[in-house]
Amino acid sequence: MTDIEIARNTKLKKITEIANSIGINEEDIEQYGKYKCKISNEVYEKNKNKENGKLILVTAISPTPLGEGKTTMSIAIADGLRRINKKSILALREPSLGPVFGIKGGATGGGKVQIAPMEDINLHFTGDIHAMTVANDLLSSLIDNHIYFGNELGFEKVVWKRCLDLNDRQLRLVDTGLSGEKKIVPRQDKFDITVASEIMAIVCLANDIKDLKQKLGNILIGYNKQGEPIYAKQLNAQGAMAVLLKDAIKPNLVQTLEHTPAIVHGGPFANIAHGCNSIIATKLALKLADYVITEAGFGADLGAEKFLDIKCRKANLKPDAVVLVATIKAIKYHGGVEKEKIQEENTECLEKGMSNLYKHIDNLKNKYGLNVIVALNKYNQDTEKEIEFVKEKLQEKGIQLSLVEGWEKGGEGAIDIANKIVNLVEQEENLKYIYELEEDIKTKIKKVATKIYGANDVKYTEQAEKEIEKIEKLGYRNLPVCIAKTQYSFSDDPKNLECNNSYDIHVKGIELKAGAGFIVVLAGEIMTMPGLPKIPAAENIDIDENGQIVGIF
Repeated sequence: MTDIEIARNTKLKKITEIANSIGINEEDIEQYGKYKCKISNEVYEKNKNKENGKLILVTAISPTPLGEGKTTMSIAIADGLRRINKKSILALREPSLGPVFGIKGGATGGGKVQIAPMEDINLHFTGDIHAMTVANDLLSSLIDNHIYFGNELGFEKVVWKRCLDLNDRQLRLVDTGLSGEKKIVPRQDKFDITVASEIMAIVCLANDIKDLKQKLGNILIGYNKQGEPIYAKQLNAQGAMAVLLKDAIKPNLVQTLEHTPAIVHGGPFANIAHGCNSIIATKLALKLADYVITEAGFGADLGAEKFLDIKCRKANLKPDAVVLVATIKAIKYHGGVEKEKIQEENTECLEKGMSNLYKHIDNLKNKYGLNVIVALNKYNQDTEKEIEFVKEKLQEKGIQLSLVEGWEKGGEGAIDIANKIVNLVEQEENLKYIYELEEDIKTKIKKVATKIYGANDVKYTEQAEKEIEKIEKLGYRNLPVCIAKTQYSFSDDPKNLECNNSYDIHVKGIELKAGAGFIVVLAGEIMTMPGLPKIPAAENIDIDENGQIVGIF
């Protein structure tokens, strides 16, 4: 059966029952139908004095184009912990419509380990991302309206971009204001995908509605002729934007196919954004369960780095253990196997590709000082020889491994890793950050590039140099950096999979996100508005005469 058929053939519990299982009363939720709801802001306040549960971060090896199953693994682990009578909750990101209609498909897990209702979650869900899109574009319209009616603030340059939650490369650079009206000022504009927008980052990094409004007001939207910054609060935009986001800031509650509670909230990409679910959702989950399973997008060089160096700093959190997801196909992919032959047994490429896995392990264990276990996500085409090869190589280095068969067996296929995690979280660890906030911007970038990516050096364009100088003059040098680069390689070249030779990281642009509180560093040919593949997944998505959706996977 397909993922969508498995989900439909599973009897879900009413969301009131799921909420009650973690101590949330019906009056503290806002239902969106029978199987999903919003959790009110008061729930955290009612539970804030409880001791936090254990936080388990799920990250991964550098992925192949279709991903390695981090969400599937996260769900399997949460279900596996429930199978051994541990109180667990998932804290996951929301899917974006871009990948759903693009190449990766949905982001609700697969096989017998899914969160549900999967069609709703993958499509409009509770409208969070739509609300962020509208809030973002309200600010754009207020900026251009202000300029139209006299430009009292003296905009010389607008840096705020519009957004859309779809992959549309045609919108990367557009001319606007071409109607020919007397006072309208034509200018060039750009679109980001919503999940790479500063609004998404702000919602995910805000602590409450007051903090949200402050961050919205601090958004840098442009510069005047003197080069002085102009902020959203100077347009009095933060109040209206917060109104549009009043529900989006509340976490969403759903369930797995085995009825494990799942708080799904916020969805920034990790290759072009900071890659973690909301602080509000994670902190709430920690008060409601003994074990919280959360994920960080793409490989550990991207999602985990940003989770640790950005989110953990801002939220005063630290994971008690890290699960590093690997697949046989990904290891072979980074060992140079041709895509067409990735399903064939090939221990030579497997051995070469282990260097990618080793580097991620070293980063998490030795650079960050965390407890690490490798979760091998089993695929049907994996051979016993290949699986044993990976096991032996990791044993030689003293690294724990668990073979997880969640896709096929559900929580039962994750009992081994669940037991190992329970033991692992009791071991001591000492979270260390890769850089100090007091260091200058270039030092932070270089430390991530050399320590985490394994690069030799960092090269900057003249424009990037000027942007760094301007940001530091404005007094923002103490912010963390959020490096946007390809997810397929430690380098900034998506074709350099093996990373055997010396390489540099090439910084082409710098963007100050004063509201969110970090600096985006654009490396390589990364785009903040992705495009669709030649044959997008949208071509196979349909709805039949009975209202049943097909084609989402």
